[in-house]
Amino acid sequence: MTRHQADIFISGGGIAGQVTACAFAAAGFSVVMVDPFVPVTSAGEEKSDLRSTAFLQPARGLFDRIGLWDVLAPHAKPLDKLAVIDTTGWPPEVRDRRVFQSADMSSDVNHEPFGWNLMNWVVRRELWGYLQEQPKITALYGTGFKSIVSRSEEIIVGLENGDTVRARMGIAADGKFSPLREAVGIDVTTTRYGQKSLAFTVTHDAPHDNISTEIYNEGGPFTIVPLPDMDGKHASAIVWMNKGPRAVELMAMPVPEFEEVMYQRSTGLLGRMHLEGNRSVWPIITQTADHLSAGRVAVVAEAAHALPPIGAQGLNTSLNDVIALLDLAERAPATLGSATMMAAYDKARGSDIARRARVIDLFNRVTRSGDGALQAVRLLGLKAVHDVAPVRKSVMRAGLGPS
Repeated sequence: MTRHQADIFISGGGIAGQVTACAFAAAGFSVVMVDPFVPVTSAGEEKSDLRSTAFLQPARGLFDRIGLWDVLAPHAKPLDKLAVIDTTGWPPEVRDRRVFQSADMSSDVNHEPFGWNLMNWVVRRELWGYLQEQPKITALYGTGFKSIVSRSEEIIVGLENGDTVRARMGIAADGKFSPLREAVGIDVTTTRYGQKSLAFTVTHDAPHDNISTEIYNEGGPFTIVPLPDMDGKHASAIVWMNKGPRAVELMAMPVPEFEEVMYQRSTGLLGRMHLEGNRSVWPIITQTADHLSAGRVAVVAEAAHALPPIGAQGLNTSLNDVIALLDLAERAPATLGSATMMAAYDKARGSDIARRARVIDLFNRVTRSGDGALQAVRLLGLKAVHDVAPVRKSVMRAGLGPS
């Protein structure tokens, strides 16, 4: 049994937990991070995360601030435009197409990309390597959180392997079923949609021109996000939302048949698409924590909110949590984990999370519907958002996160 002492204890060693550990270590705090699972750092492993994440401008700003961007940049594909295509029927018939420019999402005169896309398993691999070289981070993979005792000035955490950690603050970054969040008595509110999303990588005939594309039809969006070329071929990451039974059917479909259905669903936008590697399937829910802190423990990322994969809001909203918590800690290091700091974190993030959850919930209900009236609303909404410049700019900037 080992007794660890640190400023911060983090439960959860996924992307959000890793970034949180890096952020606080860069700010001079000592960190112990634990996760019961060893990181999966290649695409071919059974539990590999085959999704991609479009990191938006605030996330890039955080990575620059804490020294991570140089590690991730070589693997990132810039996203210069967002195309939204509205379709109806089967095979899908295109009713309208609108393109949003990166200039609409940034006040930067140089008009940087609105985001940079990276494969999740690549991010995990690069962060895992980076963590090994950080003296202020103790990363314990293969053991998880077991128990917590809260005191006025510290928390004492018990781990599954018998180790203990004394820390001034705890951070739950351990997912939708967060054991640390449950241990400190924070409940969640969950909405289920009967949907699942498929995530996979494709190569394709036509170039993507750094345009991220969402194609709407019954069941949810078919999202194409550019990736760097693979073996000289154009490549993209796909997130395909469907009603649960249809997603299961697609998951089991033989590859040639799957590729034909995928070609039709994509409206042939990038020519023929060829599946590269495995498919993975993920449930779609909206889940929000009823509170963002309890005692000296703060909840972030999917422990605080799980959102449908629409508009790149999931992990980017998580990183906005990290930014808010880091700002508070740097502003007043002596108050780390105090009731004052925890209340300020709740205030800083609570309303933004609740607002995003409501908007994405409504958006998902409209975009997944096969009802003719709701599809008409979807089309009218797309035109209204795009065609009125002030509305377009405000909506796109709002998607980046709180100002």
